[in-house]
Amino acid sequence: MGMLKEFKEFAVKGNVIDLAVGVIIGGAFGKIVDSVVADLIMPIVGLVFGKLDFSNMFIVLGAVPPNTAMTYDALTKAGVPLLAYGHFITIAVNFIILAFIIFMMIKQINRLKRDTPAEAPAPAATPEDVLLLREIRDSLKK
Repeated sequence: MGMLKEFKEFAVKGNVIDLAVGVIIGGAFGKIVDSVVADLIMPIVGLVFGKLDFSNMFIVLGAVPPNTAMTYDALTKAGVPLLAYGHFITIAVNFIILAFIIFMMIKQINRLKRDTPAEAPAPAATPEDVLLLREIRDSLKK
């Protein structure tokens, strides 16, 4: 029963919950970046380099069954082993964009931290014996 209690304390700590939220948001953000790369950037790159379609850039490593189209999707469905370097290029571009966005976010956060002045610490409370001595001093002055 002690291990269950320790696990519960661990699972509800703020850091674990923050991490879970970060992973969920990161997954959603990754899908957005995938879409930006696949739907916006790669078509432009393909246009610049002569209408390349990176998704269909591969090397066939096995026998192709007859009547199978020579596209990535058709060959993968047929179980043909492929060296899909076009897919790798897309993933590499995704990583570079994601890393750059995270770099810019961290850079901005660090700039905001430097710009925000730290609050001055509150003065420490005067000990009771010092207050008592001041009262005695003040009463002697009268």
